[in-house]
Amino acid sequence: MSHFSIMLVPDAGQTRTYRFSKGKLRLIIAVLGTSIVLGLLGAYSIYANYSLREQLNLAIQTTQKERIAFTHQQESFEQTLKAEEEKMNVYARSLGQMQARLSRLDSLGKRLVETSSLTSAEFDFDVQPAFGGPRINAENDEADMMLMNQMQLVDSKIALLDTNLVAINYLLQDGIEENSARPHAWPSDGGWLSSKYGIRTDPFTSKQAIHRGIDIANRFGAPVLSSSRGVVIYAGKVKDYGYMVEIEHGYGYRTRYGHMSSLSVSVGDVVEANNIIGRIGSSGRSTGPHLHYEVRRNNEALNPERFLPKS
Repeated sequence: MSHFSIMLVPDAGQTRTYRFSKGKLRLIIAVLGTSIVLGLLGAYSIYANYSLREQLNLAIQTTQKERIAFTHQQESFEQTLKAEEEKMNVYARSLGQMQARLSRLDSLGKRLVETSSLTSAEFDFDVQPAFGGPRINAENDEADMMLMNQMQLVDSKIALLDTNLVAINYLLQDGIEENSARPHAWPSDGGWLSSKYGIRTDPFTSKQAIHRGIDIANRFGAPVLSSSRGVVIYAGKVKDYGYMVEIEHGYGYRTRYGHMSSLSVSVGDVVEANNIIGRIGSSGRSTGPHLHYEVRRNNEALNPERFLPKS
């Protein structure tokens, strides 16, 4: 049996000799080779794992960027959709307001024609106004076009009614001096001034706010009186005002009476100064029974105290 010897000769000290059999040497070589191979495989695995981790991190970053981009795109689509919905809501609200105004003007016009010297043939509020024009094709949304057409139709009829009502307004002024049209009577049967015109502390929010009228506190159910001769142009319920009456007096003067518990007049009624138009209440944005009274001229709010009787 052959052997192999390995001698270790140090610079100083005793020489050492190691003898191995042929089989043992092969075993040692095999173990060393296996260790080297396993080491290389381990190093490769570590490298491959590191590379895979880098690719995974890159994929995560790319996904996050795409998700952010998608979120921005989604928000943009939602904002566009919301804007379109708001536009449609504005159209619908405008149409509703015009139709309500048209209904009031129709009622007022018919009532005034009946009580005036105007002929129904000349001022017929049941006849649709004449209008026309060339057909224009558009690529707008069908719902938008439908609403726009309806709004144009209502606007056209309102324009005709407004023209007719100018003539009726002249009837109100015919033979009446401006001083007579000017509001001048106390607008309630009794009561006292509880809140003035101008800047005040809002009773609901405790913040400073403009008060475009005066408040007259009074007992619940006390009569509300017209402050001058005129025509009722609105009688109904309004947000914040509650039950409200608005009267056109001519020469640009209008008065409003709010928070009433009940109404005694209708659109188109002709009232004289001190006529009962409703009853004191607390409807709408109110903290108790009182009358909210406004005076306007040419749609500009004025201080009603200027128009109250001196005594």
